[in-house]
Amino acid sequence: MAPLAPPLWLADLELLRGPGEALERGDALIDPNGCLLELGPAAADRAHALGLEPHPSPGHLLAPALVDPHSVLEDPLTGRAENLESLAAAAIQGGYGQVALLPWAQLPRDHPTLLSLRWDTPLQLHLWASFSLANADEQLAPHSDLLAAGSIGLAGSNNSPPAALLHRALQLGEIGDRPLLLAPRQVQLSAAGLVRERVEALRAGWPVDPPSSETLPLQELLALHHNHPSAALALMNLSTAEGVAQLRVHPQPPPATVHWWQLVADSGSLPAGHNGWRMEPPLGGPGDRQALIDALAAGVITAVAVHHQALDAEDQLLPHDQRRPGLAGHGLVLPLLWQELVEGHGFTVPQLWQALCWGPSELLGLPPQTLAVGSRQWLLFDPQEAWIWSRSSRRSRAANQPIPEGSQITGRVRASGLLPPHDWQLA
Repeated sequence: MAPLAPPLWLADLELLRGPGEALERGDALIDPNGCLLELGPAAADRAHALGLEPHPSPGHLLAPALVDPHSVLEDPLTGRAENLESLAAAAIQGGYGQVALLPWAQLPRDHPTLLSLRWDTPLQLHLWASFSLANADEQLAPHSDLLAAGSIGLAGSNNSPPAALLHRALQLGEIGDRPLLLAPRQVQLSAAGLVRERVEALRAGWPVDPPSSETLPLQELLALHHNHPSAALALMNLSTAEGVAQLRVHPQPPPATVHWWQLVADSGSLPAGHNGWRMEPPLGGPGDRQALIDALAAGVITAVAVHHQALDAEDQLLPHDQRRPGLAGHGLVLPLLWQELVEGHGFTVPQLWQALCWGPSELLGLPPQTLAVGSRQWLLFDPQEAWIWSRSSRRSRAANQPIPEGSQITGRVRASGLLPPHDWQLA
């Protein structure tokens, strides 16, 4: 029988233990299965007692694993663009420890028997159940049965439900204190636009989507929230400067998410043939992106969502105006947002983790992740490592990644308690 491998001693790390705590310099001791054994001075003391050699890791960050509050997986078992196994691998590679899937699937999760998807631990899968039957916004799904069967909460479609249906659901009171995730969007008002109506999009000749497709339904949802303050209403994928302004003046705004790509790109920064144009809600202009970043920094926006929507290679070959909207990219979120928000806009590391970890947990009604002895929900991030984005490194099967293969990325998840140790990239 082969002897057990010794624990790994990571020395001279930046440690981020949990919400409300500052970065600290210290060590970590990790067992061969990926569980945290000790942190800080206790790690160094125990490592010395075991006679271990330190693995110097200056500049590397040890922090809780990330949380994705909503993504899409249309066909979990046999999907060509993505399946449950490939999505799990991509999420883990990107540093995610928890992913919540929307009920936008071939079999909408509008019945308790459809809430049986599982992932291997320690990766945690949460399932949103459908607000309405077949996600059609005509009849309410059996809310109490869905919540009793284990759904994390209820989610609408990518269109704001009719006000009468929302009022009826809240008056019935079956949702209780569980989150109700709704999109402030009216597709009927979008004018079939592919990009938000801004000067940059008009100059480029794109079909444009007016801000009113977000602001008018958002106004209705905020009024609903005011009239039902006990309901845990949450807004999905806020995308415009005007929407941010409405949220800022609301006396008690509900939690809101933003799609990660809206913080990285805008209609003034992408070349015409780039994969990052086609998304819903549509990509905004530079002013929208800055407003979203400022709102995230101020806590007006609660959480960053990956909102993963995979397309296969055949779908991705279609012209922009014929292609279904959606972007993939769990493996890109942390490095690109570190560069954009921390390096570019002065976010602190705790601020970034609030957006990518603790804010999403709060929106889902879950306790915040922390670095805890015995946990495998941690990641080791090197913000300076340069690496090449490729099919093998991303793990996802989705063809609609917004960064071309062969691109150099700065910042990488080197290890995680959710990855097998032989996949750790330790220098």
